[in-house]
Amino acid sequence: MKSKIALAFKKCRAENRPALITFTVAGDNTIENSLKILNSISKHADILELSFLHNCPIADGNQIQNSTYRALKNGTTLNDTFQIAKKFKKNCPDKPLILMGYYNLIYQLGENNFLKNCKVSGVDGLIVVDLPYPENKSFSKKCKKKSINFIQLLSPTTSRERLKKIIKDSHDMIYYISMLSTTGGKLKISPRKILTNYFKIKKLCGTKNLVIGFGITLKTISALKSADGLVVGSQLCKTIADSIKKRQNPVTKLNKLVYKLKSKIL
Repeated sequence: MKSKIALAFKKCRAENRPALITFTVAGDNTIENSLKILNSISKHADILELSFLHNCPIADGNQIQNSTYRALKNGTTLNDTFQIAKKFKKNCPDKPLILMGYYNLIYQLGENNFLKNCKVSGVDGLIVVDLPYPENKSFSKKCKKKSINFIQLLSPTTSRERLKKIIKDSHDMIYYISMLSTTGGKLKISPRKILTNYFKIKKLCGTKNLVIGFGITLKTISALKSADGLVVGSQLCKTIADSIKKRQNPVTKLNKLVYKLKSKIL
């Protein structure tokens, strides 16, 4: 039986376009609005990433850090994240939801307990930024047993030998980091160069779906639409910040933004 993530990519391929993958932080700007945002943008996004909170990010730029700090200030907990996920999946059972975060919270709760909560909440996939291959092999196997996609990360500096090993051990989706930077930075290399690197890796992936993240915005997304999927995060986080500053509704503003992003890749 194919996972909801694999089915989402299949649908997008049939429509001759990449999957639009959005990233927001659980509890930003409030727990209530965080759920409303997911429900709203799911009309346009194909797969949704939801970050569980951490106060020591590794590759997150200012916008995602600020989103995280707003959510932490609101008192958002890991349990709140699971509750947001559970309520969202109740509303949108067929829309894939990926949790993204750092291993510390998984370790504190215990891998088995964390995955049990994921399963109960309807989570379809996990990205654990600081749990690289091969240290993630045991956890990745546990995820597979629970029918949860464990999503590996690749970068422009990953060697060909290492690429092959990571891809072989991957599930339905793999995340390619477009450039050496933090999230939210302007593209330091051309979309053409990103796609050249991307398709070299894509040849090794077989049927596995390879998505691109970092530096993707309304301005850059259409130039990269030959990829399997595109992840947009920092621009969504910035839009929440701007809407708070201007006393506008972040739910409405994000819905409009994600609609525009989708229109750029159709």
